[in-house]
Amino acid sequence: MVPAEHYDNPNSLSSMGMKTVPKYADEAPAANAVPGINIDPAARQNLGLRVVAAEVGSLPSALSVTGTIDFNQRNVAIVQARSGGFVTRVYGRAPGDVIGAGTPIADVQLPEWGGAQGEFLAVRRLGRPDLTAAARQRLKLMGMSDGLIAQVERTGRTNGTVTISSPIAGVIQTLDARAGVTLAQGQTLAQVTGIGSVWLNAAVPQAQTGAVRIGQSVNATLAAFPGETFTGRIIAILPTTQPESRTLTVRIELPNRGGRLRPGMFASVALGGDQNQALLVPSEAVIRTGARILVMLALSDGRYRPAEVRTGREGGGKTEILQGLSIGEKVVASGQFLLDSEASLTGIAARSLEGGK
Repeated sequence: MVPAEHYDNPNSLSSMGMKTVPKYADEAPAANAVPGINIDPAARQNLGLRVVAAEVGSLPSALSVTGTIDFNQRNVAIVQARSGGFVTRVYGRAPGDVIGAGTPIADVQLPEWGGAQGEFLAVRRLGRPDLTAAARQRLKLMGMSDGLIAQVERTGRTNGTVTISSPIAGVIQTLDARAGVTLAQGQTLAQVTGIGSVWLNAAVPQAQTGAVRIGQSVNATLAAFPGETFTGRIIAILPTTQPESRTLTVRIELPNRGGRLRPGMFASVALGGDQNQALLVPSEAVIRTGARILVMLALSDGRYRPAEVRTGREGGGKTEILQGLSIGEKVVASGQFLLDSEASLTGIAARSLEGGK
């Protein structure tokens, strides 16, 4: 406790009232030995020393932010009338309904389609394959399906009433189909947004956006599903900063199996992890003195010595070591501060970054 005090009797008491510990001349290390401090096995047990080896691994995520679930605006279908007409029947749909692909929206009477089908049948009766093919192509260009054209050919009757269905599974966002409504060509009957995947918009502080890149894997957890982790990837980093919070919006695409993820849900997002290999030690093993960064090495002969290191990223309780350690070297992860104090009192120099003595 008081390095300036020395006594020649091992039974003396220091000025702090503590019993002195004898030191003998033959305990001094050889001239070519690596400096270090010895700790009695009983003392090691009392101190709870825990030693781990520096190993290569992937640094876990270092950045946690929050975000909200939103619809995938790249998966939107607009259901329109291909020709002027009027709605003859609706199927009891409403905005907010979840529907499957092929779900009927409304039956629409299209007089122009009926007239074109009559002309096609008249041309077909002429027995001119070239004219028949041209008339069939005209029906396709008007928006009729191959199934409807085949039905007209097979029955020989026109069918101007068409059932308009949703081309994708999803949620009805808008619905303007009402029975008796007159439609203009190209008028929108409904807008459907798919829910096979959703967007997670996360707010990332601008000072930490350097750890984020497009294509990076992301893990998200939601309070609605405790214990589950949803994995997605970053598809866009929006170009503008929110002036109120000084954050950038990172857009993440998440698979939505079973439609469980619903827009408006709140999520915790883990960003910044990658698959790059790095030399890692537990973050608790790192001693930051202000002037330098140290770890306490556990030497092969049972002694301990401080070593200066240069650190990099941190995350998941791990710290990346850029310089000063090698793979397999053992460091003290618990009780290292007491060892560092003892090394300082006994004047043991820390190993340099280059690994020399």
